[in-house]
Amino acid sequence: MKRIGMLTSGGDCQGLNAALRGVAKTLYEEYGEEVEIYGIRDGYRGLIEGDYHLMKPSDFSGILVQGGTILGTSRQPFKRMRVVENDVDKVARMKETYKKMKLDCLVILGGNGTHKSANLLSEEGLNVVTLPKTIDNDLWGTEMTFGFHSAMEIATNVLDCIHTTATSHGRVFIVEVMGHKVGWLTLYAGIAGGADVILLPEIPYSVDKIAKVIERRNQAGKRFSILAVAEGALSKEEAKLSKKEFKAARAQMSDPSVSYRLARELEERTGQEIRVTIPGHFQRGGSPCAYDKVLSTRFGAAAGRLIIEKKYGNMVGLQDGKVVPVPLSEVAGKLKTVPVDCEEISAARALGISFGD
Repeated sequence: MKRIGMLTSGGDCQGLNAALRGVAKTLYEEYGEEVEIYGIRDGYRGLIEGDYHLMKPSDFSGILVQGGTILGTSRQPFKRMRVVENDVDKVARMKETYKKMKLDCLVILGGNGTHKSANLLSEEGLNVVTLPKTIDNDLWGTEMTFGFHSAMEIATNVLDCIHTTATSHGRVFIVEVMGHKVGWLTLYAGIAGGADVILLPEIPYSVDKIAKVIERRNQAGKRFSILAVAEGALSKEEAKLSKKEFKAARAQMSDPSVSYRLARELEERTGQEIRVTIPGHFQRGGSPCAYDKVLSTRFGAAAGRLIIEKKYGNMVGLQDGKVVPVPLSEVAGKLKTVPVDCEEISAARALGISFGD
């Protein structure tokens, strides 16, 4: 009898259930009644506390289009995984639960922090296979993560809808897109949504440069401007600060977010009315788009095959259009940022889109 555990960790996103379904259906197809799949509740918390349940084939029926995760999720920071808290050794507890469940493999779906912990468990001797999920598309070792395209469609729709009211009122609108450390989501949504300015964490901006863009548009008879701003965007002045200084400066910032600060600064320079829209967690919610359904299913099926072939210690990733195993040791701790000279940025610049630099 094969015994497989599955958990989803970190922020939720579209496609998690589709990926779980892909893994399960592949294993059921191969082993039939000779496989038991256990759902671990709320990510690593469930593995630490031994909170799991035996799942049935019917549990994976009808979830292809369902958003969120049927297993629940939680955030367990990697930097605290080896910290003993309330007399709980989290790593030891997870290993104990794994052994108690008599698992042949643990399937983990998550983003950057999740993969650091997954690699830790793999180094501790557990059989682990992972799948890359995040709306940020910032996981090393894969060209695409599931959840990204669905979030991009939502953010793009926000930008599309803002266009009509911005045009009607002759206003400047800032749409704040999720992405603290990388700007893939803002970049793609900004291009697809026709933004005039796109601000990314990778390219520090100048407020004066952005103000000049708005003024040039006004002079050309274009009364409105659309700015797609990553929540982690930073000014050129902030980029010169040390990590400690930057955190201190942001902690003292009186504005709710960088977008509100930018709106205030632009109003002072242009005298134009600025509005801020933050779709926030809308970007994570709802059903996965068709692309993510397909990608999640491909990743799930590939993860199932890795389990069947006993190729543990790998993440399934998309490279050159093919789903391939990627060693966890190569993935953990690496961030896939937006190259400032990438084709997407070059194309955007060719259209006259400003990056505030």
